[in-house]
Amino acid sequence: MRIPCELCIHRCVLEEGQTGLCRARANRGRRIVPLNYGKLTALALDPIEKKPLRRFRPGSMVLSVGSFGCNLRCPFCQNASIAAAGEEYPTRDCPPYMLVEEALRLRGQGNIGVAFTYNEPLVGYEYVRDCAVLVRKAGLCNVLVTNGTIREGPWKALLPLLDAVNIDLKGFTGEWYRSLGGDLETVKRSIALAAGFCHVEVTTLIVPGENDSEEEMEALSGWLASVSSEIPLHVSRFFPRHHMCDRPPTPVETVYRLAQAARANLSYVYTGNC
Repeated sequence: MRIPCELCIHRCVLEEGQTGLCRARANRGRRIVPLNYGKLTALALDPIEKKPLRRFRPGSMVLSVGSFGCNLRCPFCQNASIAAAGEEYPTRDCPPYMLVEEALRLRGQGNIGVAFTYNEPLVGYEYVRDCAVLVRKAGLCNVLVTNGTIREGPWKALLPLLDAVNIDLKGFTGEWYRSLGGDLETVKRSIALAAGFCHVEVTTLIVPGENDSEEEMEALSGWLASVSSEIPLHVSRFFPRHHMCDRPPTPVETVYRLAQAARANLSYVYTGNC
């Protein structure tokens, strides 16, 4: 029996035993299940600024967790070893209650909560949701770092549990997003909806020859300002990674130039990887 996964824009229709494009969701027993539920590939106590979040609880630490899978296919992915992996990747079991216990144990080291990050956490939506409920009950914060490629219904259901999100806005043309397997309008909607619920910051990785024009940055930052000019934007430098090792890193001066262009529209613009 073929069953659709209703989580993201791809809406993979899966036969029994088949796994979706994200490699993390599958048809098992005539229902869609997250293969990565409670299976962690990464666990670290990080500065909140590393997410990156610059204007949410600055100077604090956050327990950062990742699993495997992603619903985009970015050729420049910096975490491809887990984002492009499936259930064959080595993991450690960590059910929600255990994650919260670890987060509480680390409060003495400055931990403020849990950040779901590293791979695309929303392909493990059920784990994020279940953990977020317990994290909130424990009096800690929920942080999400995501590509924003999720359907409106599940996104709206999750947002009341989140305290801060960083959403990748990978460019501002539909063509560029389609080349990554995504959809610009979906990500714009995710950003706009999140801004009504929690603290939001946005990251744009500048890839030479792809999304590095001033015109595109002016359009991107102008749209973001229409949501709120107070949303921080991180303009980040590309380094050759994964399937995109055929071009040099983004020139530092390009990152600074585009950040300056964005400052015409936004109150808070930061440069990264420079």
